[in-house]
Amino acid sequence: MYKMEGRIRYSECATDNKIKIPAIINYFQDCTTENSEELGVGFTYLREKKRAWILNSWQIFVKRRPKVGEKIEVSTWATGFKGVFGPRDFCLKTADGEELACAHSLWVYVDTESGRPVKPNQEEINTYGVEEPLSIAGASRKIKLPEGAQVVDTFMVRKYHIDTNNHMNNSKYIELAYEVVPKDFCVTEIRVEYKKAAVYGDKLILKCATEEDGMYVGLCDAEGNPYAIVEFIGE
Repeated sequence: MYKMEGRIRYSECATDNKIKIPAIINYFQDCTTENSEELGVGFTYLREKKRAWILNSWQIFVKRRPKVGEKIEVSTWATGFKGVFGPRDFCLKTADGEELACAHSLWVYVDTESGRPVKPNQEEINTYGVEEPLSIAGASRKIKLPEGAQVVDTFMVRKYHIDTNNHMNNSKYIELAYEVVPKDFCVTEIRVEYKKAAVYGDKLILKCATEEDGMYVGLCDAEGNPYAIVEFIGE
């Protein structure tokens, strides 16, 4: 398990002085990146090996959004390796141990030259190690956008959306999808399935549908094929 400490910053907060939902995902992403760097299998290693870990799906549970100034601890750990897949869990806590949010995630190891998934070697698996997953219900990584989802907005992929893989960063899909969530909708769980990577200049068409089990937002191309589908579950 890798841990990092921090404090909720003003720039990460919404109008209620509490952390924005997408900022929680950024903490999780930063934690796993720091973990890889410390283990010697970070950006330099991956670029030399022509490899990358690509996020396939999230299941995130939000118990409480901490306020500006609160001290926090973020932790992450690999929970197993199966073929080309590497599941990983996350936890966000206060300095005194209160659990604020936690997450399951699934990553795919990819050959960046061919674009095809490949298996990590045993040395890479041993470097990360494996620990027990969180004891929270795991949902399917597959999400279906309900039929009849309506177009509610469009966005262009801008330079500030792009990360070191030259793709739109994982958290940005959630940030854009969150734009259509009503203010009075208290999000307690988020599921995301990433279908394909958006790049600079792509046009994202947001389609939204609300059903009994949640609010669905598809970020789609002009033909209606999704880059990502986000499900918000709440009160």
